[in-house]
Amino acid sequence: MKTLYLMRHAKSSWSFDDLTDEQRPLNDRGRDDAPRMGQALAKRNIKLDLIISSGAVRAMTTAALVAKELDYPHERIEVRPEIYHAEVPTLLEVVRSCPDTAQSVLMVGHNSTISEFVQLLSPDAINEELPTAGIVCLHFHTETWAGVDQANSEFYFFDRPKDNH
Repeated sequence: MKTLYLMRHAKSSWSFDDLTDEQRPLNDRGRDDAPRMGQALAKRNIKLDLIISSGAVRAMTTAALVAKELDYPHERIEVRPEIYHAEVPTLLEVVRSCPDTAQSVLMVGHNSTISEFVQLLSPDAINEELPTAGIVCLHFHTETWAGVDQANSEFYFFDRPKDNH
């Protein structure tokens, strides 16, 4: 079985007109929500084998703050630039290319694609977008990441920052 956690980056700041979209940092709420969501994963005794993040600053920061709460080494976060501005097929390609030695993977990405990706893979209808820092967990009844598909998917949970205050 493979377990995939799909997370939308935490709330970002729009206060810096001189930065590109990719360079935008987290705002105060985002810097609070990301570790809180990491703590929520820790309370579930989740151990990640791999964290993959978009190359955008807000996604990488979110991934790092979650990693810290889970004692996951920061230097092992895999930055995948293609996640930034990706379409759903690209996210599926990234997931299907994960090493099969990893049983549990967290991907940190962006809306609207990350929400569309959840809807593609989840066997249960999720009729809302992931909020910033929201996490959906799916189990896949397959031994390989290449085998990940909605047909072998099982919805496990949907955590939101507002549920973890």
